[in-house]
Amino acid sequence: MPDHDHDYDLVVRGATLASAAEVFEADLGIRDGVIAALGRSLRRGREEIDAKGLIVTPGGLDPHCHIEEPSEGGGVQEESFASGSAAALAGGTTSFLCFVPQWKGHPIAATAPGYEARARASLADYGFHQIITDPTPAVLEEEVPALVARGIRSLKVFLTYDPLRLTDGQFLEVLATARRLGAFVTVHCENYDAIGWRIRALLDAGLTDPLQHAWARPPVVEREATHRAIALAELVDQPIQVFHVSCDEAAEEIARARARGVKVWGETCPQYLTLSTDDLAKPNFEGAKVVCSPALRGPGEPERIWARLRDGTLDVVSSDHCGFSFATAKRDPGSSGYGQGGALARPDGMPAFNAIPNGVPGIETRMPVLFSEGVSAGRIDLPAFVRLTSANAARLFGLAGRKGSLAPGADADLVLWNPDAERTVTNADLHHAIDYTPWEGRRLKGVPVATIRRGEVAVREGRVLASPGSGRFLARGPYALARPSGRVPDGFDAAARR
Repeated sequence: MPDHDHDYDLVVRGATLASAAEVFEADLGIRDGVIAALGRSLRRGREEIDAKGLIVTPGGLDPHCHIEEPSEGGGVQEESFASGSAAALAGGTTSFLCFVPQWKGHPIAATAPGYEARARASLADYGFHQIITDPTPAVLEEEVPALVARGIRSLKVFLTYDPLRLTDGQFLEVLATARRLGAFVTVHCENYDAIGWRIRALLDAGLTDPLQHAWARPPVVEREATHRAIALAELVDQPIQVFHVSCDEAAEEIARARARGVKVWGETCPQYLTLSTDDLAKPNFEGAKVVCSPALRGPGEPERIWARLRDGTLDVVSSDHCGFSFATAKRDPGSSGYGQGGALARPDGMPAFNAIPNGVPGIETRMPVLFSEGVSAGRIDLPAFVRLTSANAARLFGLAGRKGSLAPGADADLVLWNPDAERTVTNADLHHAIDYTPWEGRRLKGVPVATIRRGEVAVREGRVLASPGSGRFLARGPYALARPSGRVPDGFDAAARR
């Protein structure tokens, strides 16, 4: 209830508000951490922000990032929940979903004890996807149901990488389990055997540079695995999202499936919208900084991915933040425990392309890069920006109504943007724990000047004000989008009989 002197805890006045559907001018009133009212000339707030000339969007929801994740080899990613969440908030992201690992031969509970406890250091709100690498009956029938009951309602599977990948048969079992439990499934789509075959041939030919990472996994291996993942999900009637789509060939498979009514969605990442194989080919081993999978594509591919965002085939832009510092892990994979197992075969002592840990840092730059290259450059409008950075992810992962919205009753997560301000990206100004950014030196137009998380000013003018541990776990309950379509081949529902 309001006190005698103030109707709201905080009022953001005179802003241009951008929702997933429209752009309009209004005041926004916040009470008890949620949006209480939108309107003209709202009554007083205990605190007020003059937002005239600024654009206000919902706080970002990054549904795909790797934070402080342990490896079976004993390494722990250097990005901690404290540093990663501070970086997220500084870039306008108020909530994120990261990954609880499972290692083959181990139950989920024995894989990363204490991981969820470490997440309590987060400054941003957070949730989890559960990685499934060893879908034994005990995992699928006992552990996964317990996780879903606790609000971890999405599963992640890999169709490539040792030792993470699932066979098609194992993938089918995960899909069937998710369907029975009302969980959502996300998939890394690349063909494991095709990549291994190409890697061996490249190494035999003495081709070991970071650029050959892209040669080892060309678009066809992503396209084939995307087609296969969709086909198996269609067989089971289980909704899925294809993670980090890098090329138009894979996006086309999603578009074709959606046209026939399959519940499949696709995401991409800023690296696939702004970087290319030219960055992998940089001298002095600099290309290792952008080794990620799927690989970066040729210089013409980013515009084709932008087109897929505009036509709705791809409807989420995540960071896939997965940071390995260049001075350490990228140059010496053994130091991280996250190398890909390749031989250190290069004359300069640097690792061959297949040993370089995969991943790029991007949790702080995701929204500013997309605002600059998308909104400021005229590729997308403000409602599309909101859909891509928060609203669609909230819908896909069971957080609609809480996150990604400016409607009364939603969490008061906001980003205030100066659309005319410009800045040059430099790693020295970022808050993450990694020693580089792939966007070093890039000039951006459109700068977040404040981030509000659940009604609290968490970042102002680049200064992080939120306290470690102030983030909240986002438990997710049943939601409509994760339900099956009700269509199975020949009317025979094999998943219901398992």
